Amino acid sequence: MKSRSGLLMLCLGLAACQGSNPYVAASRPLPPAPPQAATTFDRSAYPAPPRDYGRYRSWAWLNGQLPPGTAWADSAQVAEAVSNALDQRGLRPLHDNRPADLFVSADLRLETRLRQVRDDSYGGAGYYGGGGGYNRCCGSGYGMYNTVPIVRTYQEQVVVVRVDLFDAQSGQPVWSASAETSNQGKQSARADAIREAVEKAMSAYPPS
Repeated sequence: MKSRSGLLMLCLGLAACQGSNPYVAASRPLPPAPPQAATTFDRSAYPAPPRDYGRYRSWAWLNGQLPPGTAWADSAQVAEAVSNALDQRGLRPLHDNRPADLFVSADLRLETRLRQVRDDSYGGAGYYGGGGGYNRCCGSGYGMYNTVPIVRTYQEQVVVVRVDLFDAQSGQPVWSASAETSNQGKQSARADAIREAVEKAMSAYPPS
């Protein structure tokens, strides 16, 4: 009797599954395209072509202005370092009315960095067994000695140089980089510090 009741319930369940589905998928037609779609070119739908840095051969200062000077270094020092770095990469400055391929701007500033140095040469006093005492680890009269490293924090002044390159035709930025080097402090070493920072910033140009 129980088997017949179970069979009856199974048949009813199968019949219910074969019934009509109340959820019917329906789709609506797409709205018509706007009239300007036929003549408008969407640049965002296409990837930008890779930039050809080889076509850049000449440069001039942006807005005809040299890099600003500071109390630490004058404008001519920064301009000379940037000009030499560009020259090493095949970029020649223009001094006439011909249009340049690139506009260049540069900036120099001093910033303070916090440095940390770990010194392991200093140790903290450990435990020593007393006279006649016994230490299970090391024997009679001796104990453990632990080295405690000391982390020293100090301030260092660095020279930060930033170089920006712009496409002269479009005005769009094409390359930018910054780098820093330690400030030697002495007047005779400042020019070397500027050249080192500029060379670090320009080391990745042109991008591969």
